[in-house]
Amino acid sequence: MVVVPLSKPADVVAAPQHAESSCNLVSVIAAASLAAGGALLASGKKRAGLAVAAAGTALAMVDQQEEVRRLWNALPGYMAELQEFMGRVQNALDDLSSQRERLHKIFKR
Repeated sequence: MVVVPLSKPADVVAAPQHAESSCNLVSVIAAASLAAGGALLASGKKRAGLAVAAAGTALAMVDQQEEVRRLWNALPGYMAELQEFMGRVQNALDDLSSQRERLHKIFKR
């Protein structure tokens, strides 16, 4: 049996390790501060927990700028869908109310 070593294709360029490690460091710090904020909130230290959790959230948003931008741009569409859904719920409640009134009049006789 012969073992043939597999090499990387020539067109694949390795990413610099420094950029990847700094991105991972920000992610780790954000996750740790969110966890610490949750622990502080659970232990009853509300102000400190909220402050640390807010810092962790800010770091996570800095780390994930493209995702935050995509969600921010999609927000008006989500709001329109929510408004349409609330209109349908309101119509259903109006129908239910009119049926309740009708049944109330029938049973009141």
